[in-house]
Amino acid sequence: MSGAGGRAELDPVTLQVVAGSFRALCEEMGAVLVRAAHSPNIKERRDASTALFDAAGEMVMQAEHIPVHLGAMPDAVAAVREHEQRAGDAWILNDPYRGGTHLPDITVVSPLFEGSSLIGFGASRAHHADVGGRTPGSMPARSTTLEEEGVVIPPTRIASGGRLDERLLRELTGRMRGSGQRQADLRAQLAANRVAAVRLATLVGRNGLELVLQGMEAVLDYAERRTRASIERIPDGAYGARDVLERTDGGDLTIAAVVTVHGDRVEVDFTGTDPQTPGNLNCPLSVTKSAVYYVLRVATDPDIPASAGAYRPVAVEAPAGCLVNAVAPAAVAGGNVETSSRIADVVTLALGQAIPMPAQGQGTMNNLTLGGGASGDEFTYYETLGGGQGACPDADGPSAVHVAMSNTLNTPVEALEQEFPLSVREHSLRRGSGGAGAHRGGDGLVREVQARTPMEYSLLTERRRIAPRGAAGGAPGKAGRNSIRRRDGRLDDLPSKAQGRLEAGEAVRIETPGGGGYGVSGV
Repeated sequence: MSGAGGRAELDPVTLQVVAGSFRALCEEMGAVLVRAAHSPNIKERRDASTALFDAAGEMVMQAEHIPVHLGAMPDAVAAVREHEQRAGDAWILNDPYRGGTHLPDITVVSPLFEGSSLIGFGASRAHHADVGGRTPGSMPARSTTLEEEGVVIPPTRIASGGRLDERLLRELTGRMRGSGQRQADLRAQLAANRVAAVRLATLVGRNGLELVLQGMEAVLDYAERRTRASIERIPDGAYGARDVLERTDGGDLTIAAVVTVHGDRVEVDFTGTDPQTPGNLNCPLSVTKSAVYYVLRVATDPDIPASAGAYRPVAVEAPAGCLVNAVAPAAVAGGNVETSSRIADVVTLALGQAIPMPAQGQGTMNNLTLGGGASGDEFTYYETLGGGQGACPDADGPSAVHVAMSNTLNTPVEALEQEFPLSVREHSLRRGSGGAGAHRGGDGLVREVQARTPMEYSLLTERRRIAPRGAAGGAPGKAGRNSIRRRDGRLDDLPSKAQGRLEAGEAVRIETPGGGGYGVSGV
């Protein structure tokens, strides 16, 4: 039946069944992608996301994968929708200024048809271990332009009428290190999108096209209603906060935000944020929106469906050319992973003036890339590392977990040592790094990886000078530390952003930050 204003309504039981079907479809897409991928970054760490969109490009459902992909994939589908769609097509893109995040995150979008009618899109996004550029892993610490970071792919049709363009696939991956593995991972993404087509067709065959389309609209509206109801419980007002990112020259980059709550709506304005930088901490607006949506999801009701309907009550404003709304051709490798984390911190700080919010977590993804090898036999290793989560008003923070914008796993030691010429010297809790308080912040971890052959390294990290803050009187967590262990055992400290060369027998050592504590001990 139809509700007021012509919007679709379903009875509560049918709505939950339909929403569950869409969620299962997205989860199965993710399972196929993980199982079919070849690179450890996808098959072990699960650095990927999958989603279902309606024909208008609104995200009906996303699997519970990577928060930083939350608000960015809809922009990728919007970029694809600018072109003509045909049954059997598939599109590929990674351009951060056309719906991407940073270049290693490649998105594959497939239009879904029922007969001659476009009824939706299946989309998968995965972080590829290399997409070309100056350094192995395509996450250079010192990049200043997008082209230095790898191959830039605008929305491009990679399959037509169900036939993959093998020449285009070889051409794109031929400009990346480990091209065979890149091809395999892209084929895994295409397979995941195929699952979306098959499962959506099954739902249509079982329930009829009208109910499926009505269900898509109903899920979007349901997420919107629940989000608005949750926002109404936040006191009206304008709440401002700011925090900084660490520049390699010792200076700071400021992110400022004012979060304004009006009834059942939220506006987040980043006016006052520093201009974009010559380095790579610049953030596309799509990533900024992802960080805002993540915090609102945490502050409202995490059980609300991961649907674009939940974004409808939220407006995000940022001046063009600022750090969180960069314009081309600014480098963005660190913006997606590090700046997004700080945006989440700032919005959390602002909302913490209105409602209880956790202390700051580690505030970084601790990005490490290693790579080398002869031409035609290159390897690239990429990993983000967990740390301490901030304590909550009623609980200690978890230790050694991926915090906020990341939701990946670590690479198991066995898989890492089998796949790469690397040895793990230490993988342990960084005990005592969490901040004290009535509830303690979580501890960070220590990861020391030794090179068995000469290779290059790159580190993109944060919170090495400025520790995560505590809340309500809690103590800050301990700042992180990066270093190189030389073959004689000596440790040489590195800045938060660094790149260089490891000789055989040398190791990169990363000690990740602890989370802030909450409340005063003994009170």
